[in-house]
Amino acid sequence: MANDTPAAARDYRDTVFLPETPFPMRGGLPQKEPAILEQWGDLYGDLRTLRQSQKAPLYVLHDGPPYANGDIHIGHALNKTLKDFVVRSRFLLGYDVDYVPGWDCHGLPIEWKIEEKFRTQGKRKDEVSKAAFRAACREYATGWIDVQREQFKRLGVIGDWDNRYATMDFGTEAAIVQEFHKFKTLGQLYRGSKPVMWSPVERTALADAEIEYHDHVSPTVWVKFPVAAAGDDQPDDLLAFRHATPSIVIWTTTPWTLPANRAISYGPEIAYGLYEVTAMETGLEFEPWAKPGERFIVADKLADDVRKAAKIAEWTRIDAINPSGLECAHPLAPLHPGYGFAVPLLAGDHVTDDAGTGFVHTAPGHGADDFEVWKAHGHHEVPDTVDPDGAYYDHVPLFAGLKVLETEGKKTGKFGPANGAVMDRLIEVGALLARGRMEHSYPHSWRSRAPVIFRNTPQWFIRMDEELAGGDTLREIALRAIDDTAFHPAAGKNRIRAMVEGRPDWLISRQRAWGTPLAMFVDKQTGQPLHDAEVDARIVEAVRTGGADAWFDTPDADFLGAHDPARYEKVEDILDVWFDSGCTHAFTLEPRTAEAGYTGDRPSHWPADLYLEGSDQHRGWFQSNLLEGSGTRGRAPYRAVLTHGFTQDENGEKMSKSKGNTVDPAVVIKESGADILRLWVALVDYAEDQRIGKQILQTTVDAYRKLRNTVRYLLGALNGFEEAERLPLDQMPPLERFILHRLWELDGQVRAAYADYRFQDVVRPVLEFCSGDLSALYFDIRKDSLYCDRPDAVRRRAARTVMDEVFLRLTAWLAPLTPFTMEEAWTTRFPEGGSNCARVIPETPDAWRNDEEAERWGQLHFLIETAMGALENARREKVIGGGLDAKIVLLTGSPVSNFLNNLGENSVEQELADLFRVSRVRLLDIDNPKYQDEWLSVTGEAFAVPVTISTGVDAPVKMKLIPLLAEPKCARSWRRVPDVGSDPDYPELSARDADAVRWLDARAG
Repeated sequence: MANDTPAAARDYRDTVFLPETPFPMRGGLPQKEPAILEQWGDLYGDLRTLRQSQKAPLYVLHDGPPYANGDIHIGHALNKTLKDFVVRSRFLLGYDVDYVPGWDCHGLPIEWKIEEKFRTQGKRKDEVSKAAFRAACREYATGWIDVQREQFKRLGVIGDWDNRYATMDFGTEAAIVQEFHKFKTLGQLYRGSKPVMWSPVERTALADAEIEYHDHVSPTVWVKFPVAAAGDDQPDDLLAFRHATPSIVIWTTTPWTLPANRAISYGPEIAYGLYEVTAMETGLEFEPWAKPGERFIVADKLADDVRKAAKIAEWTRIDAINPSGLECAHPLAPLHPGYGFAVPLLAGDHVTDDAGTGFVHTAPGHGADDFEVWKAHGHHEVPDTVDPDGAYYDHVPLFAGLKVLETEGKKTGKFGPANGAVMDRLIEVGALLARGRMEHSYPHSWRSRAPVIFRNTPQWFIRMDEELAGGDTLREIALRAIDDTAFHPAAGKNRIRAMVEGRPDWLISRQRAWGTPLAMFVDKQTGQPLHDAEVDARIVEAVRTGGADAWFDTPDADFLGAHDPARYEKVEDILDVWFDSGCTHAFTLEPRTAEAGYTGDRPSHWPADLYLEGSDQHRGWFQSNLLEGSGTRGRAPYRAVLTHGFTQDENGEKMSKSKGNTVDPAVVIKESGADILRLWVALVDYAEDQRIGKQILQTTVDAYRKLRNTVRYLLGALNGFEEAERLPLDQMPPLERFILHRLWELDGQVRAAYADYRFQDVVRPVLEFCSGDLSALYFDIRKDSLYCDRPDAVRRRAARTVMDEVFLRLTAWLAPLTPFTMEEAWTTRFPEGGSNCARVIPETPDAWRNDEEAERWGQLHFLIETAMGALENARREKVIGGGLDAKIVLLTGSPVSNFLNNLGENSVEQELADLFRVSRVRLLDIDNPKYQDEWLSVTGEAFAVPVTISTGVDAPVKMKLIPLLAEPKCARSWRRVPDVGSDPDYPELSARDADAVRWLDARAG
């Protein structure tokens, strides 16, 4: 009996060419990245070897050394990631890149940690030998170098880690001493007794670069200095007995410096007056210190401010006063004969009448301006009043032993009793006119965060304004070097220039134990450094062999040779850590140059192509390298400088552990992966202060997900792609030509952005290309062709060819920014293709440029967006289930019809159907009467779309949407087209799909 049961309909799902790839949608970066790091091995070394075999040009990025004293923070992550962007992008652009990471190891923070360690063992610092102390510092720094190196590697940072530099290495310390000797030999070094920034807490001098300013509340005092002698130009009765002796009034925020006062400075251009008090304010809760009849000399412009501060109700200006030639008595003279000296009035350009009284109390041992004006008027003796601990010396009358700043216990860093004691004595003697409090910006040590003071102390300096052999000063050479340097951003040039123009001589000595010594001898008779090349050579060789300890532990005679040790003083100060790091170019780059005879496999050149650090290094590392290079080699050791801002929390506030608003890079990497952190760095404008937090990182994760999905789709769509499938340009449809044009356009942008270190201008256009041109346009339009056209169809081959070109460039363009993800994508497709990091950007043919096609697709955008909007409305209102359930009818004139008719080799209606993601499109000519009835017969609302074609003609396109739910649907592609069922062998399919399945069946059979 025959079987009358109808045959079951065929399931065509296995005939659709769906994307297929093992590349997962979820990144799983925290697990995958360590495995990729292991696969890379010595990636940096391999890349250098490869580029040298290709005879690539050399590019040098010199690493500014982080400090080796703790886990890396988000600022470290930003800085090192930006450096890695530079290194990887230069490899990508075809360079051989020299990058040697380094560490700064000397200085106070490590000393404090070691002092703390010994205190827990019940030992004070002075109970431990200096050699043992330095050994403990060295061990501590070595441990943190190892920790930080692994943390930087986990970020994906590549570099010559095996040959890292550290300022504490013996050879490095020897090189630093050698650079120091160059300044000595050139006569740029001198020892001067002058006030410098001094940290009593740290017991050392500090350079400008080690100072930061914080708000601080200081006492303010208005103090009376009685006039003791008048000059020739004064009013006749200035000191007549029938009137009260007048007083010059000074104002200061540092009462503790008054015992060191030796003069009063005035402004030669400021108008001063003599004022007599006639009435005091009444009804006060205290009795003012001024009395009717008293006379005061102040700047006229500030007289009213002084009157109000002193609670004077009324006073009368008696006469104008020229302070020149006046002398005052010290206000404390009545209490102790030690203050019985005259206090002269000195003209000083630093005096203004913006605030205070117009007079500046001058303590030459406690202020740079004070010191300079004192010297300028022929005075040479500078009193020492405060010891290294911030306490008055025993010889200071009335105040011996009192501390300006507390240096021990819970109050460490707080102001001590000195200010209060001085004010009490001024009140006792009747010299205090008024007092108050003021919040202002005050210098603090950037290491201890404790306030600092100006203190007169012998220190070693490098001259900024002494003419060198060529006739220029160090300042002039440095300023010229700045002008010859490229700055990114350009504003950095003005910033560092202003700093160098106004900076004082370079203070290079410190009174500490852990550091590179000022390894030289000084003639006790002349006070001048010993200049002997053989002595210097012995010193350098000893330090090279035994490190800094060799300088301190070796007998003087072993260095001095024929010189009498009794005649020479061994300098045991250590060098400013900025001098250390300012020499890094000399021992990291220069020895590996061809000029130095280097023939190894890790060549470098001098100067470096780039220095890259935070903007605070304009006063730090950038400047110390500038001065060191300018002083010893006549130019800066860099060609370009790039600076970045600081990382804040999501609210724009400074990160602080106490606030709990820090972001730990290790936590971000553990939770999301290093590529997420790197993508955040790429997305921000690093030149400005940037923000980070959970919400910002989530936005970065979202951007990463879109990027990953784009790469995943490409991998799936390209599954099985072979070179024989590639289609030449002249056979490409217009849509593919547009995408190739966009690749050409982006390629130029990416190369230029990498060349100028504009990483944001790489990632943002590429992300927009992925989400706009690819995902929202190209992938969506060509999805039907990829899934359903037979493999040898021109349109499908064109799409896969273009997708291959897109993949080759995306994985290259983004390799420096998200190297782990691009490596995973590359090796997924080409498991035997080597590392993606070794590639250079593929050459993009100029023939891909197609401005005409770009303009056309810019105009088609309006049509496509309008059609998609109409489809979405119809779907939302349940008129259709999706775009393939609809037909769109267009009514337009001849110019636009001609414009559209150039879309491709297929019929314009088929091409438009693909663009609009619908089953069918009908294009009607508004100028042809035979189409009028057809347009009018179409039900539904018409949408007008403005189109400007290349001829400059503006023409509207009218659009109507027709549901096709009643028409047959292809069982394979789901399109509702008239030829569904036209092939008797495949009655459920359209003609296109039937042809594709027949092709498959023939090969399966």
